[in-house]
Amino acid sequence: MFSKILIANRGEIAVRVIRACREMGIESVAVYSDADAHALHTTLADHRVRIGPAAAAESYLSVEKIISAARATGAQAVHPGYGFLSENPDLPSACTEAGLTFIGPSADAINGMGSKIAARRLAQAAGVPVVPGETPADQTDAAIADAVRGIGFPVLLKPSEGGGGIGMKTVRDEASLASAIAQARREATAAFGDGTLYVERLVEKPRHVEFQVLGDHYGHIVHLFERECSIQRRHQKVIEETPSTALTPALRQRMGDAAVAVARAAGYRNAGTVEFLLDGSGDAARYYFLEMNTRLQVEHPVTEQVTGVDLVRAQIAVASGEPLPWRQDALSQRGHAIEARVYAEDPARNDLPQAGPLLLYREPSMPGIRVDAGFIEGSEVSVHYDPLLAKLIAWGETRDAARRRALAALRSYPILGIRTNIALLIELLEHSRFVAGSIDTGFLDEEGDAIRARLSGETPVVVEAIAAAARVSGRAGPFGPADDTDPWTSLRGARV
Repeated sequence: MFSKILIANRGEIAVRVIRACREMGIESVAVYSDADAHALHTTLADHRVRIGPAAAAESYLSVEKIISAARATGAQAVHPGYGFLSENPDLPSACTEAGLTFIGPSADAINGMGSKIAARRLAQAAGVPVVPGETPADQTDAAIADAVRGIGFPVLLKPSEGGGGIGMKTVRDEASLASAIAQARREATAAFGDGTLYVERLVEKPRHVEFQVLGDHYGHIVHLFERECSIQRRHQKVIEETPSTALTPALRQRMGDAAVAVARAAGYRNAGTVEFLLDGSGDAARYYFLEMNTRLQVEHPVTEQVTGVDLVRAQIAVASGEPLPWRQDALSQRGHAIEARVYAEDPARNDLPQAGPLLLYREPSMPGIRVDAGFIEGSEVSVHYDPLLAKLIAWGETRDAARRRALAALRSYPILGIRTNIALLIELLEHSRFVAGSIDTGFLDEEGDAIRARLSGETPVVVEAIAAAARVSGRAGPFGPADDTDPWTSLRGARV
């Protein structure tokens, strides 16, 4: 087992890994940019190393600086978290050259699954269904257009590299085809340095269901069941849950077996996620391989809550050479878990990112609630990085119990200084379609305008805060002067 691990990341995932290291008796090394000099992860780690200015390209995305920091501190291994360098094969290759262990899959596995085209071919070879599509050898605009016509509208144009929905375009008719190809190629080239496109039939109103997999160095691979990730905005997940309301035991087994088959075909080790599009629900539903994420997912806590498996500990153990301690039949799901991503964004203004100090920040503490956060009261939310503040995870014996717990916790999660999406999360969890489990990847596209219209009518938080404080002091409301109720625990989600 390692004695010291460097975490090549920031924010809540860096905090999560640091705490896992502490539990395992492993020293942790935090890296930070100038913008994160006083960030939570730097105060929690045993050691800290500055790696550059605020720009990610000059700090968190620098393989050379990460390796240099690991060497300087005597770290034996590097945990990449998610985002930044986590799916860049250059980091595990550099770790190997430096005599360090990369806590994740091999560079070959990242390379193989990082290309959507190569991943589709591997899944097909493993007998796993993929969405009908084509990758023209001729990558001219004319050849891409011919492929679209051959498959038939509507289609999705997707970059071969990258993820997060960048460069992905829906094309429904001939009139928009040429501009969509040009835009998709332009965005893919700018984001990933590769304008290669493939064409895929558009599955209307699918559900996004992914399976957590875990493999060791001895050929053992298991899945830890599914996560439903259908509530998305601009292809970015907002709420995740497990189990999925769309899966029967038989369908769950088929999809889980397919996920393991993909991981085995890739020679995969450590934690990863196999993503599927699900067309329909129940035993008759059809599923299609979408892609494989060769890293820990943001939404991994919901899997931990229902399986009892600490995925970060498992990652570290596998990387150190330990075999998986479970067989597939020893793993099971217990209860239901829902994760809501708390962002520094203004949902009433098209999710405009927010920045500034957290003047008030109080995490809820109640049974069945877990908060994974990268900030504390007084922290500064930077303009330079992803606006994710925290993940609120609720567990319950049933889906409705988990949903109600999540709602209660979100209503007891005051944040002042910036606006957040907490009010949006409350609206989503209360929505009749979510309550019924009748969701798909188009949910926010269809319901978003109505939800945002309701949010724009929220009472200004300053008025709420003054009113709440007045109630506590006895000037109004049910609380007397001797009542020590905290007014900040009764505010709605709108924040300044």
